[in-house]
Amino acid sequence: MDIGIYTFADVAPGASAGERLRHLVEEMELADQVGLDVFGVGEHHRPDYAVSAPAVALAAGAARTKRIRLTSAVTVLSSDDPVRVFQEFSILDGISNGRAEIMAGRGSFIESYPLFGYNLDDYDALFAEKLGLLLELRDNERVTWQGELRAPLQNAGVYPRPVQKQIPVWIAVGGTPQSVVRAASLGLPMALAIIGGDPVRFAPYFALYRDAWSKSGRDAKDIKLSLNMHGFVADTTEDAKNIFYPPHTEVMNRIGRERGWPPQGREHFETAAGPNGNLVIGDPERVAARIVELHSIFKNDRILIQMAIGAMPHKDVMRAIELLGTKVAPDVRAAVKS
Repeated sequence: MDIGIYTFADVAPGASAGERLRHLVEEMELADQVGLDVFGVGEHHRPDYAVSAPAVALAAGAARTKRIRLTSAVTVLSSDDPVRVFQEFSILDGISNGRAEIMAGRGSFIESYPLFGYNLDDYDALFAEKLGLLLELRDNERVTWQGELRAPLQNAGVYPRPVQKQIPVWIAVGGTPQSVVRAASLGLPMALAIIGGDPVRFAPYFALYRDAWSKSGRDAKDIKLSLNMHGFVADTTEDAKNIFYPPHTEVMNRIGRERGWPPQGREHFETAAGPNGNLVIGDPERVAARIVELHSIFKNDRILIQMAIGAMPHKDVMRAIELLGTKVAPDVRAAVKS
C-alpha cells in the first residue's frame, strides 16, 4: 500500500508565502528521503494558502527528490484549462523522470471560478467537459475535440509529452455518489476525502465504486483507491494531540464560520482522535495500527495524510514526516503485505 502525505501549504498568521514555499520543498525532500511513496500539493486561491499552481511547487520538489511520486491534491480542473494542465504536468513528469500524477477535482472553495471568469452555475458541466478533454490529451498526441464551454481543437498537437506512457489521473471525491460512479465508469482511480465523522460510514462509496467498475466491464485487479485524511504523528500520542489540536481546530473553525458549521473544541477533537474518529493521530505504533484497521475496512491501495494544517510549526511537521516514513510505513507495509 502506498503511504504519503498531502498539504495545502497553509500560511500561518504573520508568516510569508515565500517562507512556507521553502518549507514545502524541504518537506518534499524529507518525505523522499524517509521512503514515503507520495507527496500531494493542493490548489487554493486565498491568502491563507501558498500554492495556487501545484505543478510549479511540485517541480521545485522534483528537482530535490529521486523516487517519491508527486501529485496535485487537487487540481481544480473546472476553472483551469486542460491543455495547460496537461502541459504543466508533462513538464513536471520530465523533471521528475516519470513521477507526476494529477488529482482532479471541482474544488472545496469557489474563489477560482470568478477569478478565471467561470460561472458557478456551470460547476458540474465544466468539470465533466474538461475532464473529458484532459483524458483525450492524455491518450493522444494530436487531438480533435469540441465541447460547449471551451473553444474546439482541430488536430492540435499538445507538447511536451510525458515520460510516462500516461500520467495517472485520479478523481478526488468528497462524498457525492455521482462523482464516485463517474470515476469508476471512466476507469479512473479515486481518492476519497474523509475529514469528519466515523470513516466507516464512507465504506459504501468504495462499494459503489467497485460495483460501477465491474458493470463497466473492467478487471477488479486494476482498481486503485485512496483515502485522504487529516492526521499527525509524534513521539507520543499525547504530544501528537497537543501539537495538532490548536492549528487544526483553528482552521476547521475558520472554515466553519464561512460555511455555517458549529464551532469545534477539545471534546470534539478528542472524539475525532478516538477509535471511531476521522483523525489518524498518535504515536507511530498507534498511527500504523489505525492505517491497517482502515485498510481492513476499505481495502484501499493508498492513504494520504494531511499533517501540515494551519500554523503547524515546521520542525514538528518535519519530525512527523520522519516518523511516518521510518516508523509507521514499514509497520503498515509488513501488516498489509502490499
